[in-house]
Amino acid sequence: MANRLADATSPYLLQHSDNPVDWWPWTPEAFEEARQRDVPVLLSIGYAACHWCHVMAHESFEDPETARLMNENFVNIKVDREERPDIDAVYMEATQAMTGQGGWPMTCFLTPDGEPFHCGTYYPTAPMSGLPSFRQLLDAVAQAWAGRGDEVRKAAARIAEQLSAQRAPLPESILDEEVLAEAVARLQVEFDSANGGFGGAPKFPPSMVLEFLLRHHERIGSSDGGRSALELVEATCSAMARGGIYDQLAGGFARYSVDPSWVVPHFEKMLYDNALLLRVYAHLARLGSPLGERVTREVAEFLLHEMRTPEGGFAASLDADTEGVEGLTYVWTPDQLREVLGADDGAWAAQLFEVTRAGTFEHGTSTLQLERDPDDPARWRRVRERLREARDRRPQPGKDDKVVTAWNGMAITALTEAAAVLDEPRWIDAAAQAADLLLERHLVDGRLRRTSRNGVVGTAGGVLEDYGCFADGLLSLHQATGGSRWLQAACSLLDTALEQFADAEHPGMFYDTAADAEALVRRPSDPTDNASPAGASALTSALLTAAALAGMDATARYRGAAEQALSRVGLLAQRAPRFAGHWLSVAEARAHGPLQVAVVGEAEDGDRAALLAAARRHAPGGAVALAGEPGATGVPLLAGRPLVGEAAAAYVCRGYVCDRPVTTAEDLVESLAR
Repeated sequence: MANRLADATSPYLLQHSDNPVDWWPWTPEAFEEARQRDVPVLLSIGYAACHWCHVMAHESFEDPETARLMNENFVNIKVDREERPDIDAVYMEATQAMTGQGGWPMTCFLTPDGEPFHCGTYYPTAPMSGLPSFRQLLDAVAQAWAGRGDEVRKAAARIAEQLSAQRAPLPESILDEEVLAEAVARLQVEFDSANGGFGGAPKFPPSMVLEFLLRHHERIGSSDGGRSALELVEATCSAMARGGIYDQLAGGFARYSVDPSWVVPHFEKMLYDNALLLRVYAHLARLGSPLGERVTREVAEFLLHEMRTPEGGFAASLDADTEGVEGLTYVWTPDQLREVLGADDGAWAAQLFEVTRAGTFEHGTSTLQLERDPDDPARWRRVRERLREARDRRPQPGKDDKVVTAWNGMAITALTEAAAVLDEPRWIDAAAQAADLLLERHLVDGRLRRTSRNGVVGTAGGVLEDYGCFADGLLSLHQATGGSRWLQAACSLLDTALEQFADAEHPGMFYDTAADAEALVRRPSDPTDNASPAGASALTSALLTAAALAGMDATARYRGAAEQALSRVGLLAQRAPRFAGHWLSVAEARAHGPLQVAVVGEAEDGDRAALLAAARRHAPGGAVALAGEPGATGVPLLAGRPLVGEAAAAYVCRGYVCDRPVTTAEDLVESLAR
C-alpha cells in the first residue's frame, strides 16, 4: 500500500512510496503529528542517484520489522536534498558538528520543534566499524526519549543555539589582485602533480577552480614559479577526460573518482557537474586545445541526448546503480569486448581502454580509460560506435527527471558559451528552450520555484542559487542572441534576489533562503563553493555581468552589490581557494574589466559575424560580448554605438572606458590582446 509520498513530484520520494515505513513529506502536519503523539521525528535525507541511499532503503526501509519500529516510535519524514537544499544544509551542518563528517543518506533525530539531538549518515543492518545497527539505534533513541525526554529536548535546544551562534558573517576582507595571486600559489602547492586535480581520494572534479585558473591565465599569462595556471588546468582536464570518471563511449562525467587517479568513478552523473565541466572544457577549447574541443562536443551532445526532458529542460541526474548494482551499465571485461567486436578489434580495444583480466573495478570488470589518442581514428570511431550500441542494449541506470532551476541555469550558461566557441547554434536553441521552460513553469507570481517534473511545478520555493544561476544563464542567452527579453528577465530575478536574500545587517552577505520562506531552526547562509557555486557567488557573478550589460541606473546598483559581496570573501579565497573557485572567477572578471565588446551591423552582414566570432574566440572569461543592429531597442550595450561609415564595427570598453571602434576582426583581436 502506497504511503504519503505517492503524490510527490520528486523521483527520490517516489522511490520510497511503497515502503512499509509510514513516511511523511516535510510538512507542518508531520511535526504536529509528532507533538500529538509525543514522539521524535526521524528525518531521512537523500537523493535519487545516491548509491548508499539505495542500500539503506533496501536493507532498512523495505524491511517490515524495521519499518514497524520506525512507525511505532517516530514520525518519519523523507526529504529530497535536491528539492529542499535549505533543509539539507541546516541538518548537514548539525550532522557534521556531531560526527565530524557528512554525507547521504543523512539520518537525523529531531524534536517536534525540528531541533536535532542525534545525527548520522548511513546505518547498516548489523553493527559495523563502530556504528550500531539501525535497529539498535532506533531502540536506543526511542528509550532515551521515553525515559529522558526533557533532557533530550534541552540538549536539542542547546545544539540549535550553538549552530546558530557558530554561523557568524564573514569579516570584511577584500578579494583583490594580491589575493588572486596568493590563491594561485596555494593551488600550485596543493596540486596533485602525478594525477592532476587537488587532494587525494575521493577525487572530485574541481570545475570552478579550473575556471578561475583559466581566467587568471587569460589575464596575466604564465607565472614565474612552479607550474603555470594553464598547466594546472591542462594536466587536470587531460587526466579527467582520459580516466574512468569520463564516459569514453557517450560523453559525460561521473560525480567523483574513488581513487586519486580518476580510474574508478562513483557512477552517478549529475547535471551540475557536467554543466560546470562543459564550461571549463569549452573555455580550454577557446585557447586552442584539441582535447578541450573534443570533450566540449561530447559533453554538450550528452546533455542534449541523455539529459533532455520532453518539456525542454534538463534532468537532474543519472543513477549510480543499474538494477541495484553500481556501475553495471558501464564496465567491461576482455571477453565482453571480444564478444561485441571480434577477436582483433576486441584485443585492440582492451589494450586501448586498459581493460585487463584482473580488472580495475569489481569482479574482474574494468572502467574504460583512454590514456592516449587512438592511432587509427577510423577504427576508433567504428569500435566506439559498436560498443555504444551494445551498451545501449544493456539495462540502463535510472534517471531523476526532475528539472532543478539552478542546475538548468548552469546548463544554459555552459551550452550557450560552448556554442559561441564552437559555432553550434543547436546548443543555443536547446539552452533557449530550457530558459523558456523555467520562465513559463518555474516563475510563479514573480518568484522562482525550485523544481518541476513532467511540466508540473513543485511547491518548494527557489533558493539563492536558483536566482543567481538562472540569471547568469539568461544573461548568456542575451549575449548569444541579442534578445532583450533575456536581459529583462535576468534583471527582474536579480532585483528580487537583492530584495529577498540580502542580509540587511551585514552588507555583502546573503542568506540562502528568501525572507518570506519557511522558517527552519536556522536560516542557512553558506558562502563556500562546494559541488556547485554558493548561492552568493552565483548571484555575484550574475550581478557583475548584468552591470556590464544593463542600463546606467541598474549598472551602479548591480556593480555596487557585487563589490560589497566580493569585499567579504578575501579571507575565504586566501585560506581555502578550493572552496572559493567561483568567487575567484568572479574576482578575475572584475580585475579584467568589466570588459565589454559591442558589435553593431546589419543582421546579414558578414563583417558583423566575423567581428562577433573574433570577440567570442578572443575575449577572456567574464567578458561580455554581443552583436545587434544599430539602435536595437532594449539592448543597452549597443546604445549610442553607430556603424563606422557604412561598415560594421566593434567597440571594446574596459572599466567603462572605450577604445576607438574597429571594423576588422584582426584589429579587434589586437585590441583585445592589449
